[in-house]
Amino acid sequence: MSSTSPTAATTNCLPAQSALNAPAQFVKDTRSNFRQQLDDIAFGSIAGMVGKFVEYPFDTVKLRLQTQPLDRPYYSGPTHCFLTMLKNEGASSFYKGMASPLVGAMVENAALFVGYRQIQKVIRSYSMTDSQRIQYDGLPEDQLPPLSQTQLVLAGTLSGAMASFVLTPVELIKCKLQVQLGNHHRQQYSGPLDVIRHTIQQHGMTGFYRGYLATLIRESGGGACWFGFYEYSCGQFIRIRQQQASSNAKITKADLSPSELMVGGALGGVAYNISFFPVDVVKSLMQTDEELRKGPSRSFLQTTRDHYNAGGIRAFYRGCGITAARSAPTSAIIFMTYVRTIDSALHMIFRWYC
Repeated sequence: MSSTSPTAATTNCLPAQSALNAPAQFVKDTRSNFRQQLDDIAFGSIAGMVGKFVEYPFDTVKLRLQTQPLDRPYYSGPTHCFLTMLKNEGASSFYKGMASPLVGAMVENAALFVGYRQIQKVIRSYSMTDSQRIQYDGLPEDQLPPLSQTQLVLAGTLSGAMASFVLTPVELIKCKLQVQLGNHHRQQYSGPLDVIRHTIQQHGMTGFYRGYLATLIRESGGGACWFGFYEYSCGQFIRIRQQQASSNAKITKADLSPSELMVGGALGGVAYNISFFPVDVVKSLMQTDEELRKGPSRSFLQTTRDHYNAGGIRAFYRGCGITAARSAPTSAIIFMTYVRTIDSALHMIFRWYC
């Protein structure tokens, strides 16, 4: 007869029971993670589309200011550019070439939000101890210990780097269409498909990655600023609300008001665009060299050097004011739309069918 006690027998059975439950838990976690990715793709795309409609006219004006000749500028500033375009080309000129960046904005924001969430999971997994993994296993994200500001900035940096690979071809098509300046240049392209056909014929598939280094730098640093300032701002609002709360209930982003979410998004957008605007100028010049100047293509460093020699430091900030002005409402709308859409009836419909 065995001398093993009932307690010991029960204890010995726990690892076996845990092993039996492990496959089911793995399937559950995988399914949950897949649904989260679908959420981020769907609602990140919606947020990007809404934001692009708001920002695109400003972006068109910005690009024309960035790429006009420094010795013979067409426009004296954003207002003059806006009025000249409206008079000579009509209101539709502000949305020229929008199809490609609209799709690009949807893809970019989907990639950003998917990457941001997944990278946070990886960072959290590596930073947890074994006991913490057991303690928090199976809990929803809003009940897990928050990441530090440094970890969130790292997640934003890496998600921006991932998005740059998708964004570079889209931005190249957009820039080539936007830079067609009506009376100043002949209409070289009839639309996005014409740009795609021309690029493949002249440069092959690698031609779509003209300006990739500049885009990578801009998006990596921009992702750090965009998510970093947003998370810091939301964290401060959550801290204030938590102090004012009458109960011990945990306050999360879902409890913040639309205006609080928009403040965080606006700060992130302005910080991103001001910090990396000179890199964006170099990117735009590289991607429109073929249309605006004669001669061989220039590298990132050569383009930077030539632009500095032509106009000094100020040349790298032409159009910065209008960019900062449009980035605040655009980023505010993107973050507010993303967070609020996840909690809306549309989210319930999406979950029902998926």
